Amino acid sequence: MDIVLYALTALLYGGLAVAGWRSHRHAGSRPMLESMPPLPAAAMTAGHAQPGLAGAAASGMGSSGRALLFVALLAHGVLLHTTIFPQNAMVFGFAFALSAMFWLGAGIYWIESFFFPLDGLRLLVLPLACVASLLPLAFNGVRVLPYSAAPLFKLHFLIANIAYGLFAIAALHAVLMLLVERRLHAMRGGLAQRHVAAAGNGWLSSWLDTLPPLLTLEKLLFRLIGAGFVLLTLTLVSGILFSEQLVDRALSLDHKTVFAILSWVMFGALLTARKISGWRGRAALRWVLASFVALLLAYVGSRFVFEVLLHRAVV
Repeated sequence: MDIVLYALTALLYGGLAVAGWRSHRHAGSRPMLESMPPLPAAAMTAGHAQPGLAGAAASGMGSSGRALLFVALLAHGVLLHTTIFPQNAMVFGFAFALSAMFWLGAGIYWIESFFFPLDGLRLLVLPLACVASLLPLAFNGVRVLPYSAAPLFKLHFLIANIAYGLFAIAALHAVLMLLVERRLHAMRGGLAQRHVAAAGNGWLSSWLDTLPPLLTLEKLLFRLIGAGFVLLTLTLVSGILFSEQLVDRALSLDHKTVFAILSWVMFGALLTARKISGWRGRAALRWVLASFVALLLAYVGSRFVFEVLLHRAVV
């Protein structure tokens, strides 16, 4: 049964990703900036695509695409439940963490797609979700946790994975925003420079044209980070309570804990700077990515080292 769910999940994610990329490569293969007037600076600042671009910005995922993605999310969710919680036990590791992260990320994108045209984000999320959903097939040698039935641990596990999913989709938002910012700066260089950029990156321009204005992406990004920060705070608090009540020892400062706290401090500093001084731009986006890397190292990175490189099964 599990292998059927693996195949169905990967097929749906992969099929939707391939269909989307083929559509945008086809749209981007046509001439884009010939005979176009220069883009007004105000529109560029807001992140609007230039009017008249061939293959104009897509309106977002259609109803059939959303339905197929919903089926993929259901299949992936059932797969995660049956593989992580087999027969009242719990099996987990870095591959399962990545699979759950991108399942939640794809689910967040699915919800966002009802309100914003985010095809550019879909073309990042779905290939990653496809690969992540298959990782537990290759890396499944993880320890069965003896305290997995404890309600406090289940709460900690749920909150932590939702936080991971929110920060994962926020990191992909930041990647897209960096690409949009780079494109806008290139377009400010003059019509000749825009012709050169468009000639070599027509499909990329078509991809970025499917995104909402840059300011809208920025609002979405910080909403995701704000929600993720609250859940990460609850994760750390519940982790301390879990460690003291179930494992009967205070929270130890191992690399998992150190990187989790470091990530919490970095995201907190970002939100504080945003609130006080309105911090934005490429420096803020790079800070988002650095904070997410620290969060990845907190669990996924450390588990990868123990499970794959050191072949050690530890809690």
